Order: sequence, then C-alpha cells, then structure tokens
Amino acid sequence: MDKYKDIGILLPQQNLVKYCQEVISVGGEHTSKLYNTVYEEISEEFGSDVAIKIYQMYKGMQITFPTRLFNPDYVKKQISIEYDGSNVKQLAKKYGYSEKTIRRMIKEI
Repeated sequence: MDKYKDIGILLPQQNLVKYCQEVISVGGEHTSKLYNTVYEEISEEFGSDVAIKIYQMYKGMQITFPTRLFNPDYVKKQISIEYDGSNVKQLAKKYGYSEKTIRRMIKEI
C-alpha cells in the first residue's frame, strides 16, 4: 500500500497508474502542468507514462547522476585495447576524460 501523505488516502501500488491516468484525463490539454516540477520536466521530455514510472520507482529519494556515462573499469579496458602510443587526445575526447587522466590510466594499465 502506498500512502499519500498530503491527503491521507491509502492506494494499492498497482492501481496508482490507473488513478494517475484518471487525473490526467480530467486535466485536459495541459497535463504536464499537473505534475510537480521535476515530474513536469520529465513528462514534457519523455511523456506522462515515463514520469509516472519514475515517480513510482524513485519517489522520496534524492538521486545524483554521475557526470560520466561509462564505467571507469570499462573505459580503462577499452583504452588498453585502443591505445596505440599516439592517440591520447582522441581517447580523451571519445571517453570524456582529460588527456592527463588518460595518461594516468595508461600508466595504471
């Protein structure tokens, strides 16, 4: 059961999407304005279904996303494969690291 603290209603988790869709249908054309700030942005960019799913999965959590997409261990492995002795600049650009960091990774390898 999921408790809405604002209004004190208990709702089964699986029916949350159904209830959200009912609220959205009442909202008409401006459905993104129904959502709280971050969910509004998500809804505008990816759609209401994604916003609701993210809400269900992460509500109440503070999430920080890493600045780099790829796992550093994977990057080191790829650098060891791709490094030819003269392509530090290209590897740095490709993986989003500084040339200094790429050289450090090569030394560690």
